[in-house]
Amino acid sequence: MTHRLTQTLAIAVACLAAAAGAAAKPAPKGQLYSFSGELLAAPGPNAGNVSLQVETGNKPALRALLGASQDEVFGVGSGTEVLVWSHGVPHVGSTADLAQGDWVTVNVRAPRGSSLQEIEQQQARTVADHARPGGGEPLWLFVGSVAGPQAGGRIALHVESGNWKALRAMLGQPLDQAFAYDDGTIFLLWQGRVPTLIAPSQLQAGDRITVRIRAPRTATLAQVEATPAAHVGDHEPPPPPEE
Repeated sequence: MTHRLTQTLAIAVACLAAAAGAAAKPAPKGQLYSFSGELLAAPGPNAGNVSLQVETGNKPALRALLGASQDEVFGVGSGTEVLVWSHGVPHVGSTADLAQGDWVTVNVRAPRGSSLQEIEQQQARTVADHARPGGGEPLWLFVGSVAGPQAGGRIALHVESGNWKALRAMLGQPLDQAFAYDDGTIFLLWQGRVPTLIAPSQLQAGDRITVRIRAPRTATLAQVEATPAAHVGDHEPPPPPEE
């Protein structure tokens, strides 16, 4: 009986120790800010930061970016996990595995409502290097003007131009079309060659707008319009000829 009681007490102590260890491990705190885009430069081994041209992100991240440059620098360190994806499978890597032009997602935890500067001062929790979203789907580019601020997840565009796929889809269609956007759509105001992030409500009547969507080559105009835009550019410079 004494032996059985001793065993029971030992098991209880072990369970309590395990529970205490689990409780001692800090849980992730703060709001998740997720930024995705292309690396502006290879950070190299044991880097302290990564430079990113932000293309999209979650809603808190894009809200923090309003009015800021598209090119931002995020802190990394010993607490950052670098994940490199290959054929759909991630493995743990290091900043030495990151190359200029790679598409990465930087996840940072910071207090809710933090400024962009405060977010960038935090060490990123993860940096994930993976393929560009959209599976390499073709670009559909529509150019036109808006009557004023946009809201409700739709951009009312008076189409005036576009790339070949977009113009072909527009044959026989009204020039006034509505394109979808969501929390992952990035709105950029271009001043010369310098872009800053804005909200849809900051678009103004008569602004020249470019709507950039990634969708299958065989998509109909309705399917393209239902696909949330990747970028909406206000006074965006003309695209390179190959686009």
